This record gives sequence, C-alpha cells and structure tokens, in this order.
Amino acid sequence: MQGASTKGVLSHLSLLEVQARSRKAQPRQQQSRVKELKVKVEELIMQRDQLRAEIQTHQNLQKLRMSMDKQCAHEEDEEMDEDSEDSQILRLMARHTQLKDLLHAHHLIGGYDIIKTSQGKGVCVSLATAYEGTYLDTYNLEIDLKPTLRISRHNIPSFIPLNSLAEQSNMQTDIKGFLNTLSQHLNAFASRKQQLKLVKELFHKSVEVLESNVLCSILVLMFTVPRENTAVLCKLEYTDHTRCLPTQVNFECEDEKLPESPQWKENCSLLMETPVHQALITMKKMGNIA
Repeated sequence: MQGASTKGVLSHLSLLEVQARSRKAQPRQQQSRVKELKVKVEELIMQRDQLRAEIQTHQNLQKLRMSMDKQCAHEEDEEMDEDSEDSQILRLMARHTQLKDLLHAHHLIGGYDIIKTSQGKGVCVSLATAYEGTYLDTYNLEIDLKPTLRISRHNIPSFIPLNSLAEQSNMQTDIKGFLNTLSQHLNAFASRKQQLKLVKELFHKSVEVLESNVLCSILVLMFTVPRENTAVLCKLEYTDHTRCLPTQVNFECEDEKLPESPQWKENCSLLMETPVHQALITMKKMGNIA
C-alpha cells in the first residue's frame, strides 16, 4: 500500500511538472503569434496603400481617355470634310483602332495609368506611390510596344534596378508582373523615405540622424537613455528593398550590458516590427529614450 501511495504521489508531481512547462511555453507561443500578426498588418497596410494608388490611377485614366478622345476628334474634324461619307467611315475605323489599342495595353499592364504615345506605337505608364494614405511621388515609364516591349524613357531613380527587375519578371511575357514588382520597390522606397522625414520632423531635438543613404536602406540614429544619461547608437538595415521595415537592428553603447537587457531587446523587436518613427514614439513614452 505504501509503494502504491508513493507511486501515485510521483505520478501527480510529474503531471504538475508537465503542466508548469506547458504554461511557460504559452507566453513564447503568444509572442511568436503577435510577431506574425504584426508582420501581416504591415503587409495589409502596404496592400491598402497600393489599392488606393490604383484607384486614383483608374480615375486619372478615365480623365485622360476623355481628353484624348476630344483631341483626336478635333484633329480628325480639321483634316476631313464632315459631310463626306468616306470621311465618317475612316474616322470610325481610326476611333475603333485607337480604343482597341488602348484597351489591350490597359489589360496587359493590369490597369495602371497609361497614355498613348508615338502614334500608338507605345504607352507611358504612371506608377503612384503612397504611405499611410498619403500620396507621394509618381514615376513614369515610356514603353515601346512594337516589335517587342522595350523601355525607351523613364524617371525611375537610378538606384532602383529597373533592367534587372524587367529581366527577372520577364517583361515580354508578364508586363503586369514586372509593373507590380517595380511598384513594390518604389512604394517601399517612398515609405522608408517618408519615415526618415517623419523622424527628422518629430524628433529633431532628441534623436540625431547620423547616416542614411539615397535608397534609405541604411539608417544610423543616436539617442540618449535618460536615467543613465548614456548615448546609444542604433543602426537599422533594410536589405529587403520591397519592404519598409528593417531586416536587422543593432545597438552600440559604452554600457555593453545595456543592449542585452530585456528592455532593450524589446526595443529591438519594436524597431523590427514597427515603422521607425512610430517605434521611437513608443520608446519615448516608455521612458527608454529622452
């Protein structure tokens, strides 16, 4: 009886130990889930901004079509006698060809804002960028349609690998895929640039921007820990140029233990998962930076 009693106690203790381990694992699983959801939220915000930009380009396209229709009708009326039956047939044929070309190009490039150029031999595509509901810069590509698709002129920044993106996306067979990829690069760049601007505007007295590059893929900041009055160097690297969040965050400080503390590990996670200006606002409210 005593052996059976001891065995029962040990079994109960083993069960309690398993339950305790399970409770410890739950917070880690919850933290992992929270990180996944934050990344998903950031992706959805970017998709929302892109959809808003596309809606605006659709509206612009309708206006451009109406303007082009009026211009073409005016030019044709000047060249031909309106009372001539042959003239009316030719105008209808020209109108049909123009609409057919425009609709075909519009379908091919996935609804981006387009203008017909080079007497129907090419199109000019406009790509709008936006961040947090604010429209930023618009970039343009002139594409020759015949004999093959070819970028003739553009105002895309030189640090965006335009030719490489065209080759990787196989522009000849998937122009929509190419434009979507290019739009991701441009929107991510515009978003990083806008974040840097907001950091300078919101924290010009407390956070010093020591370094940044034209692509806004590297950002070095310096701020002060108020209680210890210690300066901290923060380096953010954005190696994924299709996203506006950093892929790596590093802290440097005279107090070598500070970056490894739980509080500053949380700050690191915050900067990895949140736009930099929003992360700094949270860090300031928590008293982590001056």
